[in-house]
Amino acid sequence: MSKYSPRPKALILLEDGTVFFGKSIGIQGTATGEVCFNTGMTGYQEIFTDPSYYGQLMVATNAHIGNYGTNKDENESDRIQISGLICKNFNFDYSRPAADEALIDFFRNHNLVAISDVDTRALVSYIRDNGAMNALITTETDDIDSLKKQLEQVPSMKGLELASKVSTKTPYFVGNPDATLRIAALDLGIKVNILRNLTARDAYVQVFPHDTDLQTMAAWNPDGYFISNGPGDPEPLKEAQEAARAIIEQNMPLFGICLGHQVIALSQDIPTYKMRNGHRGINHPILNLETGKGEITSQNHGFAIDRDATEQHEQVEVTHVHLNDHTVAGIRIKNKKCFSVQYHPEASPGPHDSSYLFDQFIETILEHKKSKS
Repeated sequence: MSKYSPRPKALILLEDGTVFFGKSIGIQGTATGEVCFNTGMTGYQEIFTDPSYYGQLMVATNAHIGNYGTNKDENESDRIQISGLICKNFNFDYSRPAADEALIDFFRNHNLVAISDVDTRALVSYIRDNGAMNALITTETDDIDSLKKQLEQVPSMKGLELASKVSTKTPYFVGNPDATLRIAALDLGIKVNILRNLTARDAYVQVFPHDTDLQTMAAWNPDGYFISNGPGDPEPLKEAQEAARAIIEQNMPLFGICLGHQVIALSQDIPTYKMRNGHRGINHPILNLETGKGEITSQNHGFAIDRDATEQHEQVEVTHVHLNDHTVAGIRIKNKKCFSVQYHPEASPGPHDSSYLFDQFIETILEHKKSKS
């Protein structure tokens, strides 16, 4: 289909029966998942390839998507992770000299269903008021009754384990083998830019599958451990929770981001819950309670840890809070070398206000090594 050809009609069906209309960008099909929105004004390629978005239909609040094409160096994983895209204006052409290809070609290579010409302001307002829910986008039919039956088969994100869908199947190495530090990373859906931040700080990283136990990781003799971001509900990740618990008991350096943060909390018997809408964007305000400074952060999560339970826990300290809704944005285990945050200090896209957390992690590892020598 030419970009100048009349484009077929498409629609969005929400699980409560609400319908929004749009047009196909030229890739025919049907896609399902939990519908959510991201408020970032840039970084669409990183969003589409972020494993944390696996199984979700992404609504872009930015009016123009595709205007600067794509670049292979900006992928956060080896494939598109979102189930489908909903946007207002889809740009078939791009103007950035550094781009490798147009977004339409990127989508065609991955056979991603996307629909445009949607009233995204109305859709986002509806989701914001009614909460995240499962949805379906299609270019194939307008038979609402049959689509409702198809949508009923889509599992709820609550209780859904998705880390196994995006995690590596076999361990692999990243960085310089002669680096000063060794870090074992538990891959629940790790972003490439997290690995870049670790290796840039003179660390050699071995990335392990999501269900790897501590004994297996410890056999490599790492200096510290990292638990990554990822998609889905953290509660079913029992192996990861047990690994986190064992690392903390041995008082080894441990840093967790996003889903890793939730897993660490669960390992300390702090419950998690599904948020009404979640936080997805690159301008979320955080207060660092230890320094009193504010941080503008990149966020992407639909679950959070219980604040009351965290504050009542004798061994856990809240270190960061979200200034919009006062949810827990960071914790530290008292008398242990473990801390975690709910947001993304590696950004990509987003501000770098929180990149110091990687430095803090490296300093913790170095202090631990020094205490052992």
